[in-house]
Amino acid sequence: MNATRIVGIAAFALILAGHASAAELADAPPGALSCSGCHSTAPAVDTAVPRLIGRNSADIVAAMQAFKTGRVPSTVMERIAKGFSEDEVKAIAAWYGAQKD
Repeated sequence: MNATRIVGIAAFALILAGHASAAELADAPPGALSCSGCHSTAPAVDTAVPRLIGRNSADIVAAMQAFKTGRVPSTVMERIAKGFSEDEVKAIAAWYGAQKD
């Protein structure tokens, strides 16, 4: 795990402290907690970057595949998506899909 992921995970853990129990955070698959740098964990947010919490996991997987292949243009998601294996993406998507506010 590289330093960027570790910093992202630590930041996400602090952000989610009021939204998720320690057990939920401990169950997060590798890489999942770093997403909150851009994807808000707050229930009500006004941003173009969609929330991942409670989202359909198949939609998250499809979006990551679209970014990874370049089918959907992005500023950073193409590079981020390429850093995850298919199994990692599925695990992250399933975890976010199971999270509730």
